[in-house]
Parts: sequence; C-alpha cells; structure tokens
Amino acid sequence: MNRLPSLFLSHGAPTLPIDPSMPSAEFGSLSAQLPRPEAVLMLSAHWGSAQPLASIATAPETIHDFYGFPRQLYEIQYPAPGAPEVARSAAALLGANGIATNVESHGLDHGAWVPMLLMFPHADVPIAQLSIQPHLNAEHHFRVGRALRALKDEGVMVIGSGQITHNLRAADFSARPEDADPRVAEFTGWFEEKLAARDIDALLDYRRQAPHAVLMHPTDEHLLPVFAALGVADDDYSLAIQSLGTYQRSLAMTNYVFGSA
Repeated sequence: MNRLPSLFLSHGAPTLPIDPSMPSAEFGSLSAQLPRPEAVLMLSAHWGSAQPLASIATAPETIHDFYGFPRQLYEIQYPAPGAPEVARSAAALLGANGIATNVESHGLDHGAWVPMLLMFPHADVPIAQLSIQPHLNAEHHFRVGRALRALKDEGVMVIGSGQITHNLRAADFSARPEDADPRVAEFTGWFEEKLAARDIDALLDYRRQAPHAVLMHPTDEHLLPVFAALGVADDDYSLAIQSLGTYQRSLAMTNYVFGSA
C-alpha cells in the first residue's frame, strides 16, 4: 500500500453542505483525486481537551454543536462507523512518544462530519477523532503529528480540520468573495510559501513571523490542526493546494494535501 497523504481542511461554516454559494462540491472533487483510506483519524478544531483524547466510539453520533442555523442542518446525520482500533493505535503511538493520551467515546463535531459528508457522502469510511489542545502551541501539535506518522502505512488518513484564517469578529456575512480583506491573502501567501519551502521552524513560529497572524487567528484553535497534519507528513512531502476563495471577508477556504514526494 502506498503511504497515504495527510490533509488540512478549512471546513467553513456548518452550512457548507446546504449553502449553494459555498464551495462544497470541491471537497468531493478533492477526495476523488486521493487514494481511498481504510479509515480516517480526524483532529477537529471543535474538540479540545487538556491532553489528547482518542474516541473509541463504534458508532459516533452526529453532534450539532452550533446554534441558530436552519432546521435542515440539524436534521443531517452522518452515520459513519467508528474506528476504535485506530483510536487505540493513535493513543499507543502518542504514549510511546511521551504524550499522555486517554480514550473515551465521543461523537463527531461539525468540524469532523461536515468535511467527511462532503468527501465520503456514503458514510462508509470508518472515522475516529483525536482532540486538540487549545491551550498548547503549534509545536505540541506538530509533535502529535510526528508521533502518528506510522498510521499512514496502515491505511489511515490523518486529517486536520479547522480554518486557515479564522476571525469571526472581522467577518462580514454579506460580503462577496471578491470583497476579501487583502490581509487574508498576505497571511495565506506567507503560510503557503513556508509550507512549500518546508520551513517548519518558521511555521511553528507563525504567530511572531507571519503577517497579520493575530488578526487572522485571535485564538489559534482553528489553525492548530494544520500542524498535526504537517507533523504526519514525510520530511520531503509534496504540497498540493486547493484554494477555494475567501468568504465572509475574512474566512479563507483553502485545503492542503501533504503527499509522499
């Protein structure tokens, strides 16, 4: 089996599956270009804990962890099977690398099920979730990813799900894609330049080095999953970028694939 890529997905608003103005179909197009995984290990910005937790749920529930959206959204179910053995393997790998990890049963928050629904609409790919640590930094999440590298050789695709830019206070929900704040492109341009150069040190220090970093991420829980996906990647990874535009003025919809060179 070829080594699977790791991914970072900008999962957008919960309405991505039902809003025709959003680039939902492109997630399916991305999935069609990638090798099909036997299972997915998902790190979502919307499940945080003090230390890593791996979900051993055999039938994870669809969590509607948002308020005030159309009823249609709350009726969506994503009944993918769980991947408890993947969760246990992840916990064991993290523990062996000095990162204490527990297991528990946990459902799929919208950072997990929204992109999975778009990429694997038949809900036939088993999925386990691994929590992020919002109080810890990029380096911690990169270490988490490094510890999980072996999963790529076992048919497991590790996916980080967040948002490459995420400042809801700066968002304008009436804005068109062409109305994007130019500082979004300055930040994503810097980030992608460093990704292409495999400049890990600069990326881990993004809050000091990247232009407008604190504006783009007042808190960085939506960016932390990218560092886990980057940690899983090979040292000489290839980079593919799926740029889907900027919405609500400040939310860039960009996905990254870290493949084997």
